[in-house]
Amino acid sequence: MNTNVNPGANVNYANQPQSAPIITVKDWLVTLLILIIPVVNLIMLFVWAFGGGANPSKSNYAKAGLIWMAIGFVLYLLVGVLFIGLIGSSMK
Repeated sequence: MNTNVNPGANVNYANQPQSAPIITVKDWLVTLLILIIPVVNLIMLFVWAFGGGANPSKSNYAKAGLIWMAIGFVLYLLVGVLFIGLIGSSMK
């Protein structure tokens, strides 16, 4: 019979991954400031998403931002093609 009150007492936590530090409000303000600069925002989103040195929260945010940019770009192209097709068909 096992009389050990705390079965996890002998677990070695040395190899467990450390949690990432919390991103402060100041860090988020700087991040958002960088993201309003037109060309720099796209470059920094790729750096944060795939650079490997960013906080996991910022990396996930950058990946989500890039996904939304891609969706917006595809919708922009789709609306543009439809608009050009509409104008082309009305000129006949």
